[in-house]
Amino acid sequence: MADRGVELSALPKEVRDQLAELDLELSEGDITQKGYEKKRTKLLAPYIIHTPVEPPTRNNVQPPATSYSSSHRPPPSSASRYRERRSRRTHRSGGTRDDRYRSDIHSEAVQAALAKHKEEKIALPMPTKRRSTYVPSPIETRTPPDSSSASEDETSVRRQSSVVVPAPLFNPSLQGPDCWIYRSAQGSSTSSSASSTLSHGEAKPQPHNQPQPQYKPQYQPLYKPQYQPHYQPQHEPAPPHAAAITDLMANSRIAPPENSAPPPDVTAVVPPARGPRVDLPSNATVRGMSRGQSRSSMMETADGRINLQRVPVNSRVSTKIQQLLNTLKRPKRPPLSEFFTDDSEEIVEVPQPDPNTPKPEGRQIIPVKGEPLGVVSNWPPALQAALARWGATQGKSPALTALDITGKPLYTLTYGKLWSRSVKLAYTLLNKLGTKNEQILKPGDRVALVYPNSDPGMFWVAFYGCLLAEVIPVPIEVPLSRKDAGISQVGFLLGSCGVGLALTSEICLKGLPKTPTGEIMQFKGWPRMKWVITDSKYLTKPSKDWQPHIPTANTDPAYIEYKANKEGTVVGVAVSKVAMLTHCQALTQACNYCEGETLVNVLDCKKNMGLWHGVLTAVMNRIHTISVPYAVMKACPLSWVQRVHIHKARLALVKCRDLHWAMMAHREQRDISLVSLRMLIVADGANPWSVSSCDAFLNVFQSHGLKPEVICPCATSPEAMTVAIRRPGLPGAPLPARAVLSLGGLSHGVIRVNTEDKNSALTVQDVGHVMPGALMCIVKPDGPPQLCKTDEIGEIIINSRAGGTMYYGLPGLTKNTFEVIPVNANGVPIGEIPFVRSGLLGFVGPGSLIFVVGKIEGLLQVSGRRHNADDLVATALAVEPVKTVYRGRIAVFSVTVFYDERVVIVAEQRPDASEEDSFQWMSRVLQAIDSIHQVGLYCLALVPANTLPKTPLGGIHISDTKQFFLEGNLHPCNILMCPHTCVTNLPKPRQKQPVGVGPASVMVGNLVAGKRIAQAAGRELGMIDDQDLVRKHQYLTEALQWRAQTDADHVLYVLLNAKGVVVSTATCIQLHKRAEKIAAALMEKGSINTGENVVLLYPPGIDLIASFYGCLYAGCVPVNVRPPHPQNLAATLPTVRMIIDVSKAACILTSQNLMRILRSKEAAASVNIKTWPTIIDTDDLPRRRPPQIYKPPTAEMIAYLDFSVSTTGMLTGVKISHAAVSALCRSIKLQCELYSSRQIAICLDPYCGLGFVLWCLASVYSGHQSILIPPFELESCLSLWLSTLSQYRVRDTFCSYSVMEFCTKGLGTQTELLKARGVNLSCVRSCVVVAEERPRLALTHSFSKLFKDLGLSTRAVSTAFGSRVNLAVCLQGTTGPDPCTVYVDMKSLRHDRVRLVERGAPQSLPLMESGKILPGVRVIIVNPETRGPLGDSHLGEVWVNSPHNASGYYTIYGEESLQADHFNTKLSFGDPQTLWARTGYLGFVKRTELLDASGDRHDALFVVGSLDETLELRGLRYHPIDIETSVSRAHRSIAESAVFTWTNLLVLVSELCGSEQDALDLVPLITNVVLEEHHLIVGVVVIVDPGVIPINSRGEKQRMHLRDSFLADQLDPIYVAYNM
Repeated sequence: MADRGVELSALPKEVRDQLAELDLELSEGDITQKGYEKKRTKLLAPYIIHTPVEPPTRNNVQPPATSYSSSHRPPPSSASRYRERRSRRTHRSGGTRDDRYRSDIHSEAVQAALAKHKEEKIALPMPTKRRSTYVPSPIETRTPPDSSSASEDETSVRRQSSVVVPAPLFNPSLQGPDCWIYRSAQGSSTSSSASSTLSHGEAKPQPHNQPQPQYKPQYQPLYKPQYQPHYQPQHEPAPPHAAAITDLMANSRIAPPENSAPPPDVTAVVPPARGPRVDLPSNATVRGMSRGQSRSSMMETADGRINLQRVPVNSRVSTKIQQLLNTLKRPKRPPLSEFFTDDSEEIVEVPQPDPNTPKPEGRQIIPVKGEPLGVVSNWPPALQAALARWGATQGKSPALTALDITGKPLYTLTYGKLWSRSVKLAYTLLNKLGTKNEQILKPGDRVALVYPNSDPGMFWVAFYGCLLAEVIPVPIEVPLSRKDAGISQVGFLLGSCGVGLALTSEICLKGLPKTPTGEIMQFKGWPRMKWVITDSKYLTKPSKDWQPHIPTANTDPAYIEYKANKEGTVVGVAVSKVAMLTHCQALTQACNYCEGETLVNVLDCKKNMGLWHGVLTAVMNRIHTISVPYAVMKACPLSWVQRVHIHKARLALVKCRDLHWAMMAHREQRDISLVSLRMLIVADGANPWSVSSCDAFLNVFQSHGLKPEVICPCATSPEAMTVAIRRPGLPGAPLPARAVLSLGGLSHGVIRVNTEDKNSALTVQDVGHVMPGALMCIVKPDGPPQLCKTDEIGEIIINSRAGGTMYYGLPGLTKNTFEVIPVNANGVPIGEIPFVRSGLLGFVGPGSLIFVVGKIEGLLQVSGRRHNADDLVATALAVEPVKTVYRGRIAVFSVTVFYDERVVIVAEQRPDASEEDSFQWMSRVLQAIDSIHQVGLYCLALVPANTLPKTPLGGIHISDTKQFFLEGNLHPCNILMCPHTCVTNLPKPRQKQPVGVGPASVMVGNLVAGKRIAQAAGRELGMIDDQDLVRKHQYLTEALQWRAQTDADHVLYVLLNAKGVVVSTATCIQLHKRAEKIAAALMEKGSINTGENVVLLYPPGIDLIASFYGCLYAGCVPVNVRPPHPQNLAATLPTVRMIIDVSKAACILTSQNLMRILRSKEAAASVNIKTWPTIIDTDDLPRRRPPQIYKPPTAEMIAYLDFSVSTTGMLTGVKISHAAVSALCRSIKLQCELYSSRQIAICLDPYCGLGFVLWCLASVYSGHQSILIPPFELESCLSLWLSTLSQYRVRDTFCSYSVMEFCTKGLGTQTELLKARGVNLSCVRSCVVVAEERPRLALTHSFSKLFKDLGLSTRAVSTAFGSRVNLAVCLQGTTGPDPCTVYVDMKSLRHDRVRLVERGAPQSLPLMESGKILPGVRVIIVNPETRGPLGDSHLGEVWVNSPHNASGYYTIYGEESLQADHFNTKLSFGDPQTLWARTGYLGFVKRTELLDASGDRHDALFVVGSLDETLELRGLRYHPIDIETSVSRAHRSIAESAVFTWTNLLVLVSELCGSEQDALDLVPLITNVVLEEHHLIVGVVVIVDPGVIPINSRGEKQRMHLRDSFLADQLDPIYVAYNM
């Protein structure tokens, strides 16, 4: 350092003060090591005595990282200066980090472990965050006030704090687009090659100009990958330790490329509300691709290369995902074995035990006995008797000195005062709280003691007053707000102990949160409480003859100490009067307490060591206790050392934290002397990381008279009380030896001295010998309490009269903890004495010394190995957290996901930490923990400073933090999930059976198994009553003419507007005349030839129907197209244009409005408007009749073309012949019993599929009246559809899922209002949802339930199913059995098998029948690979044979192979004659118990999902909707989700409907739920705004379209997380 030649004491005072200030800044992490050295050098420059120094290191070598090592320990300065500085910077705590974990050796080990990784350049893709989300607010960028003491301001900050990230700096000269293109052209090769990471052991530097092998970005990258590792040449030698770290820094630094100012964001902004639903074909992919091929255009080709012919790949997303893929190539531990048993009941892959696992080899342990507890003649018969004695004989002797906030003595309570006040309180409690006849309290009742730490005097009086009154005190923390961490758990404690009364001081009562009426707030989960103030002025002096009853100590409870267990539940450990007394005696003997000594107590006097030594044992021995509360320690960390010096104290009771704070504040306090101390008791000496604090403290204070042998660590637990304590050594005697243990051995529960790998060593100090009068064993922590072997780690159990007796009010828990009888290896009890579990893990070392290596509650059991949370915290802290972690606040816990514990680390992020620093710190913590502990992290999260829930003394409340994490309330600002590396128990990927099984053997196999071939058929489509109609009019045109002649004025169509008013109607004759006018116009204006295609472009209405029949009259082929949305032409017009081009339309029929839009300037921006075919406006046509009405020569001629965009984003047109139209209309007429006198209501889009058939064709064929309700009208009047059904008493109605969802979401809460308006749905007999997908059971159920109050029958709602090859396969109809629901096992379904299970079974999926199969339709379930028929217990493709199948795809190129494959295909065996059409949907057929019309058992068809959309992952078949349903349940803020794959990664996009600070909460929840329920690891989680997931007009998600937008980086996501 620069001060090498400077004598500090010779410097001027102001320079020394500035140096002290600087040191404090470094210690608090407010300045980096580099900044510290720079400023320090500057300060000392004038005083340096120049001696030759080594050459300075070069600029490109980073200075060593600040490990928390003593080598950088700051030099001294005065505490007064420290206070002065504190008054300038309010709310700063003296201790900045959780320094229980400081260890220089460990810091070096961590740096060395990280240095190993420098060869394996691991480039983790950094998450992408929307910049706009995280705008730094001026208030938040300041360091938030410290709230280690859970002050009230902390709770208000915790929930409101937004995420703060510094705004990016733009370089104005680099913002032009040209400059970006130029730079990205230069930089792309570097960025792409550097991101390709090599797997373990083969890392070699890559030349920077190496081309990218996978693909070239087709767009200029908008966003360059931010993090690529750089290799930096290092020339000059640095000091060895520095060099190692510098080297590491240089090589594992993940640095941004030069000039990487973020580019201007030019991505399309998606409006927040879901806009009009749009059918968007992906990049002009037309016609049906063959089923096998449909995905391969975007998935891997046969040789494994990625073939991206249709996806414009943007470098930002692609390079990130490529990095992720490369990261995943690193081998996992343990390696997965290579087999998979298909039918195994066990899902989980159990790793094979490693033969090299260390096993315990020692003999069975023998119980260790403490020295006998001596009997001293003047020991009192009860603790109260001791107080009575000192109160009477030594009344003037000081009992307690309390300090004010500055550390000065505030008051001293003498033994006389303590006695008299306690007696007054006891008298008041027993005699003055109720009426004369009925007192509220009687001996044995439990009472809460609510006193702040800073007022020990009031607490002492209350505690001893309760003992004298023989009521049982239950000390608890002061509740500060309703939202305190763990507040409801304290309520559980009070409830289980039956507490109804609380004692408190007047000041404390004033500070409690109140309701507006001034009453004390009812805290969450608390029983009703009465509050009693115990200040002296409110107490009554007892009458002369009243004396407290002081019996000899017995086994009744004396007091109850609270304790929080691992899950956060707070329980009360009851301590009996005799145990309390015996414990005081044992402590007196072990610590050799003498009458009149002085003790400085820094611990909480309400519980544990602070209570046992500082309140109970102190009174027994007439000790003078000086209490130093936490608040004083924060203000003046050296106060306890000063008190020891001033009072010449013989004993001090501290934690490692206090040792560390004293060292940090130790500045030139030359006048301090610790020579009087004979015992410095370290209360958390059982923490394995305490050893370095003890050593460092001794180092600093040995020169102040501190003797090495006085440091006495001890081990305690609330149940067993003091387990062991080190007795003070003899001056000059050697200090006890340390144990250097292998962390690897510890994880397997055995003791191995660390010899090989110094990095993964744990150094532990002993905690002395067992307490006097106690017996101790070590037993296995899980399972029966079997004695451990001598070289095995286990739980320490104690048998002693001085221990807790039970968990009050919880007998079940008590038995497992307080009544343990150890057994030997054969399971035989070793005696009858009960032991108490201490919750401490440890072993007995040489000389019967006890060593503790951790606590049960900090134990993480991962894949059969044990890790200690404290050890992981220590490692994380050793990874240079100065720039990232706020005050060293790190929580480590485990969550159970997919049958194993997973390690989660949550840390508070400094307000000024940059994204890069944070991300880099996270990735290095991953490496360090992986290297040192050999365990993978599941999740690492950084939350804003001061937002983690705190315990009363400033630590992190672990169980609440875990709860927040699991509920999605943690609100992290950075998160890194690594499921790929740590989830090693996934089931084996399925190996598919070879396809070459002979057809005959399959048939025979099915017969032997007694399985039916899965097929079903609707009833015969024989002749129907209207024989004339069928015979004479096999064409719809003839049917319309016939109706116009025979029943001219019968109204066929009624069109309603949003107000429910009839806008127009069409009778048979009107429709006929109108069709004639249009036919005449087509022939004259359009000069159309027979057979040419004509596009119909109309809003839903009667014009559309008339134009359709006009086309048929003129002999041309209508092509119905959804009109463009006037507000969204850019998105909707190209689809219209594409259909017009693909269908080679000769003419467009449309309305005036739409004609104007087609020719507008806005349209010109999206398409070329000069090349439209002839456009005819049909609004005002002259009355003309065509020369003749066209009649097709055969029924096989094409009647119309049906174009639709599939969910995979493909535009497909199918040809529907006249014969098919007639057959379909007949089939529907038969199924729904339609005839002239019937009325049906249709609320559907009339542009394709069954919707078009019902809207335009069915009424003309069957003669029933159709009430037409355009779905868009529901946007302005939600109840339009339902009130129409009620008003017209409609029996049959057809709708879409979008309409049903609209009503469910919009009207669900308004049923009472609708009822009042007279809406009654009891008339509805069938409500059919028209769709081409799996029935949405949840939606139909909700709809039925919600509108049951309006009279809707629960049996009314059903579904229809159609596909491209056959527009209507199933339709519920009016007769026949109700639709049935089955529950199938999802695990089997992934294997293409159907196994029915009971409702509510785990992993069950409810499926609803897709409607009754229509007359004339046959379906069969076929294996899509072998094309052979399947049994009814298999999932396969639904093939259909029917007279109304479509005739084929309408394609420009006429691909015959596709036609044959999809429309005219034959089974490979069984029935090779029948021609079938392939629907492209997977489903199964089940025979039900219900009977159909003919009395036979009914065969139900269940559609599971589209074959094109299924995801083939790990050899199993997944349906996106199942994964999405699970995800939607994961968190209340998830609106909609969509899933797709890219290469071999699962990408999940979720819409966030909550606030943006919830965005990162969703990442772990989504990952967890998909892993738990589907056994898949999500590769990328994308959080987007509502309305981003594209949905087509039928309400179906367009996942492939979303996928293209994601890869082209057009989603503007809120957050993208790349799971490792």
